[in-house]
Amino acid sequence: MAAECLLRVENIGFAIRGHSILHEVSVQVAASEIVALIGPNGAGKSTLVRVALGLLAPDCGRVWRKPGLRIGYMPQRLSVDDTLPLTVQRFITLGSPASREQVQAVLAEVGADQVLNTPVQRISGGEMQRVLLARALLRKPDLLVLDEPIQGVDLNGQYDLYDLISGLRQRRGCGILMVSHELHLVMAATDQVLCLNRHVCCSGHPDHVARDPAYLALFGLDGARRLAVYHHHHNHRHDLHGAVVAGEVDT
Repeated sequence: MAAECLLRVENIGFAIRGHSILHEVSVQVAASEIVALIGPNGAGKSTLVRVALGLLAPDCGRVWRKPGLRIGYMPQRLSVDDTLPLTVQRFITLGSPASREQVQAVLAEVGADQVLNTPVQRISGGEMQRVLLARALLRKPDLLVLDEPIQGVDLNGQYDLYDLISGLRQRRGCGILMVSHELHLVMAATDQVLCLNRHVCCSGHPDHVARDPAYLALFGLDGARRLAVYHHHHNHRHDLHGAVVAGEVDT
C-alpha cells in the first residue's frame, strides 16, 4: 500500500519583478519518505521550500498539505545576537513551550543533550545545527523540512548529521523534505531526488538522476562523479566537534 501523501506542490510558478524564480515546479512528499532538492546556488530551492510552507504565495500552481499536518522546519541559518542572554533550553522553547524533560529528551535524540544549559552563542556550528533540528522535532512533526542542514558543519559532522536524519525517518515515520547543494552528500537512504534549476531538470531515484542527461548537462561529468550516492560506514563515532569517541563503535 502506498504511503500517505503529506505534501503536494503542483506546477508552481513564482517570479520577482518579472524575473522567474520557479517555473512549473512539482514535488510531493509521503510519510516515511526522504525527498532531496538539489541544484546550484540560485536554483530556487529555498524559494520552493517557502512556497511549500505557505510563507510565499505562488503566482500560479497549487500547494496541498494534508489536513492537520504538523511541520517541523529547520532553517538554513539562524543568527542570535551576542548581547542576548539565551541558553539552548530557552532558545528551543521560544514559540514552542515545553518542559525541561521534553527538551532534554529531544536534545538527547539528536546527540546534543550536553549543551542544554549552554548559551547559544557558545556552541559550535555542528551543535547549532543539532539544536535547530531538536527545535523542529519538538513539534512532533509529520513532515520535517530541512533547508541546508549541514550548513557550517565539518565533514565528519556532515556524515553524522545525515545518518541522524535517516535514523529519524526510521524511528518517527515522518516525511522529510531536504535541501542541499552538496551533491556528493546525497544519502543512499534518499528515496527521491529533484534536480532544480528554476525548473525541474530531472527527478527520480538518486541512481537514475545521476545518469540523467539533464543532470549531466547542468553539473558536468565532475558533478556526476561527486553525486556518487553517499554511503558512509563508520567503525567509530565522533563527538560534536569531530573527535573520535573512545570505546564507542558502530555496528
